[in-house]
Amino acid sequence: MLEQYFHIEFDPERTLQDQIREFIVNLILTGGLPLDEPLPSSRHLSKMLGVSRNTIVLIYESLVDSGFIEARSRKGFFVNHTFHNTEALSTNLVQEENASSPDWSARFQKQPSNEINIVKPYDWQKFEYPFIYGQVQKDFFPLEQWRDCVRKSMSGQWNKYWINDLVDSDDPLLIEQIRTRLLPRRGIYVESSEILITIGTQNSLYLLANLLCNQTTKVALENPGFRDALNIFSLFNAKIHRQPIDQHGLIVNDDLKTCDYLYVTPSTQVPTGVELSKERRQRLLNLSTKHDCIIIEDDYDAEVNMKHNPQPALKALDKNNRVIYIGSMSKSISPGLRVGFMVADEELITEVRALRRLMYRHPPVNIQRQLSLFLSLGYHDTYLRKLRVINASKLQRINAAIDRHLPNMRTSEHVSAGATSVWLKAPEHVNTEEVAWLAAQSSILMEPGAVHFTAENPPQNYFRLGFSAIESHKIEPGIAALKNVFDHFI
Repeated sequence: MLEQYFHIEFDPERTLQDQIREFIVNLILTGGLPLDEPLPSSRHLSKMLGVSRNTIVLIYESLVDSGFIEARSRKGFFVNHTFHNTEALSTNLVQEENASSPDWSARFQKQPSNEINIVKPYDWQKFEYPFIYGQVQKDFFPLEQWRDCVRKSMSGQWNKYWINDLVDSDDPLLIEQIRTRLLPRRGIYVESSEILITIGTQNSLYLLANLLCNQTTKVALENPGFRDALNIFSLFNAKIHRQPIDQHGLIVNDDLKTCDYLYVTPSTQVPTGVELSKERRQRLLNLSTKHDCIIIEDDYDAEVNMKHNPQPALKALDKNNRVIYIGSMSKSISPGLRVGFMVADEELITEVRALRRLMYRHPPVNIQRQLSLFLSLGYHDTYLRKLRVINASKLQRINAAIDRHLPNMRTSEHVSAGATSVWLKAPEHVNTEEVAWLAAQSSILMEPGAVHFTAENPPQNYFRLGFSAIESHKIEPGIAALKNVFDHFI
């Protein structure tokens, strides 16, 4: 009898049927089940595992359909002989640590692991008060609508578009949806040849830095700013100019005129959340033309901006093709989707496309098709409107809670309506890394701010509180609990 093989520790977040089938398939593919003995009957196995008999019957039927097992009259189910011999090759090789092993550290020309990075815990959803930035509250994600798009993308009408390799092209339906639905909201009107799909903002920046930067290139970054942008441009040996931020966004002055590229987050500055003023936007565009600079516009959080009349993107005001526009679907749909896009002069897009082909050809086309359907069927618009209402309510709640419990830590009187986080400043002597550690012991997740400063010896007393992932009713008690943590340091 084969009962001794069937011991499964079930994961409560997965279906029993999937886990049992996966377990049996693994036993078959690794040669763990003999050919000449029948599998336990559906009645017997269901009792052994504590599941319904129907579950086992469905599993056995699906395994017969897949060819893993076969039914023999009056004898039961047996492993199909074609799957009996494992395809894994055994060499009995034992790895040895000796002088013949390569010294990888001596071979590295670059070591990105040595760079300072934003750290977000993998298990952030287990925190009672997750004031984390860049994540979403999963309860509001339109799963049913996304499933509908997945089902449609699998149909005969659509599957021909994503089953095959597109070489260096993108899904034309997604390009058209971005061109006609997303970009006009930001005042941008371009041709399809000026749009490229990427796997997110970091990937867009990496492609640009790879193509445009060397040791003589000077890139201006906001300070404080997006840490990944600093790490990416530094990886390609660019000279970094750190430009300060104030209440009106990036300070635009003559310090920028010697830069080749200006990376900015004008709609919602990262991490402060301030918006670049209308006057400074025009000054920045004038400076780029006068001094031959290129602006890289990261339109962060623009899709979830709660303003009734948001400012148009810099790209929308660009008369001389000096703005490279970078967008992402991470904030408006799902961070795990990893789909972004770049809008620029066709000559640049052509070269970026050629570079992308050498790296990964194109983003997964099935995801592109599902996303294009999500946009074209109006699901994105519905979700976006809902998300804006939710975020507006959360912003109001967190502002009220901060005024009540942490009033002296504000860095700005007004938080941008497009922000999904609040940038705060503790007293000078407080190290928010230490505060974050103690807060975590009380199941509060906050983000220390020093990592966002690009200069050496950054201030240690800043921190960021995101509110897109936390439940609304937990914002007030979460800020109150955080205030109690700060009391240990003040």
